[in-house]
Amino acid sequence: MRPSGTASASTSGSPILNTPDARVLPGLPHDGDTPVFEEPWQAQAFALAVQLNAKGAFTWAEWAETLGRELAAAPLDDGARYYHHWVSALERISAERNLADFSALKARKAAWVDAYRRTPHGQPVELPSQITLAPR
Repeated sequence: MRPSGTASASTSGSPILNTPDARVLPGLPHDGDTPVFEEPWQAQAFALAVQLNAKGAFTWAEWAETLGRELAAAPLDDGARYYHHWVSALERISAERNLADFSALKARKAAWVDAYRRTPHGQPVELPSQITLAPR
């Protein structure tokens, strides 16, 4: 049975973005050996890292190091929180590279939590404004 989710895009030819083996990361959703995302935000976080790399914000080696630090600092889990660590790594590298102001990210995260808690079930969560990016 195929799990529900958004199928990941093919990244063949990239040594860093090879498809994870489902046996190595058993907690990640997959369709055979092809990973899928359980939630749209996971695919968006993945795409954001790809785009930031494509724009030269960081190299894949720098991304792998940042993500590795996040994973190493996290309590051991079954992979179910993998994309939470991915987002934490995006926040960290964005702050380190001055791509976004860390206090703005923190404020936006708090606004999101507040909006989520106030939104009735089944309704879209709406935020009043966009994240203010630091000048480059």
